[in-house]
Amino acid sequence: MPPSVVLVTGVSRWLGGALAAELAADPSIERVIGVDTVPPAPAVLRRLGRTEFVRADIRNPLIGKVIAAASVDTVVHMNISSTPAGSGGRGPMKELNVIGTMQLLAACQRAPSVRRFVLKSTSAVYGASSRDPAVFTEAMQARRVPAGGFAKDSLDIEGYVRAFQRRRPEVKVAVLRFTNFIGPRIDSLLTGFFRMPVVPTALGYDARVQLLHEDDALAVLARATTGDFVGTANVGGEGTLLLSQAIRRLGRVEVPLPSPALGSVGRLSRRFGFVDYSPEQMRFLNFGRVVDTTVLRTEFGYTPRYTTEAALTDYARTVPPVVSPRLVESVTARVRDVVERLGDTADAVGERLRPAPPAPGLRAVRDA
Repeated sequence: MPPSVVLVTGVSRWLGGALAAELAADPSIERVIGVDTVPPAPAVLRRLGRTEFVRADIRNPLIGKVIAAASVDTVVHMNISSTPAGSGGRGPMKELNVIGTMQLLAACQRAPSVRRFVLKSTSAVYGASSRDPAVFTEAMQARRVPAGGFAKDSLDIEGYVRAFQRRRPEVKVAVLRFTNFIGPRIDSLLTGFFRMPVVPTALGYDARVQLLHEDDALAVLARATTGDFVGTANVGGEGTLLLSQAIRRLGRVEVPLPSPALGSVGRLSRRFGFVDYSPEQMRFLNFGRVVDTTVLRTEFGYTPRYTTEAALTDYARTVPPVVSPRLVESVTARVRDVVERLGDTADAVGERLRPAPPAPGLRAVRDA
């Protein structure tokens, strides 16, 4: 049964606004209500169409009145902050993420009209460490439990959602664990990291990166809202890239640094507002993370249109390279040519230095 009244939190961000606009364009949905603490930008507001925007804070119990008054039957929770800078600090960020989710779930529990709840979660709940498996499935847990930040908040949020599901078993709950978003329009931690002309990385590490294009993220959220999937699903594009490969393909300059120096760079970057990546994101940039998407393709019924490589290529159109790809290809070709020549020279020298075989008569004497 398709939803009648949908409430989407976090519509002032690009993905939340895009989802609300997508749902508002569906004539089978009677009302779409968008909620956020700040009004959307004019461009986002124009795109929302017939979405009814309500400026409200999900940390306030008044969110329950919004849900009850509109007889909301489907709630899509996307108002989860991944950066302290975007929320005014780590304290407000945790309040928005954890306390806000608790208030929202309490409002849903009291509203008999609610029959579906969709959570935009993250694959960061699996953590990032040297002990990680090659691929995480939905049944696995973090080998190193995140101690703080966005990943810890997301773990807590998923725990509260499971508790809500036990209290309201008739409500269908879908939890979507997304990999890192990328694309021409979306603004994420990783896109900010890749926009830096000089990209600091950890010396001795080369993380595997799995990306999800913004269009695929939007399609998955829309299907989860209008469909009947129940459970947890990893959402990511097919294939992986090494972090060094992604940096080179974007024409950036990679600067490997010792881990202690990288930590100092991260603190300076956060202080001056360049890129707000925390220690947990730095661990991800060391070890990477890859998830299994079998549930997404078989049970959820969606196969991403963009692979990890294709998603990065589409994003690269909006990022002017610092180093021309042609220059990189030229230098790579020259280095390869030099290596091949050195290899041929070494083979020739080895051939000249190889001892000559003994004469037939001498071999016969030795045999005797």
